[in-house]
Amino acid sequence: MSLGGAQTDFWTLAVIVGLAGVTVLTRCFFFILDRPWGLPDWAHRALHYAPAAALAAVVIPEVVMTQGHLTTTLQDARLYGAVAGVLYFFWRGGVLGTMLAGMAIYLPLHLGLGW
Repeated sequence: MSLGGAQTDFWTLAVIVGLAGVTVLTRCFFFILDRPWGLPDWAHRALHYAPAAALAAVVIPEVVMTQGHLTTTLQDARLYGAVAGVLYFFWRGGVLGTMLAGMAIYLPLHLGLGW
């Protein structure tokens, strides 16, 4: 089969059709069932922690690592900004204030001192 001059073999087409089938099946799974389906209680409780766990999985490596290696110096503005944000959060709470407190420490250290 030729698409704009490029050759597409059978296995490429089979993979595309297979992935499309899996996508349709997983997205329509709950519509296909004949009875209502719900999560078990333990799974429902665990979902309450998912946003915090996902945020920690993204933010913590970004704060403590540089180019795939642990930060070995204390002259890193991200560390102080993160500490300021955590302290503000436990003092007053609120996401906006936490971000502003962290950035108020991070930006002068990063832009002013070059950390």
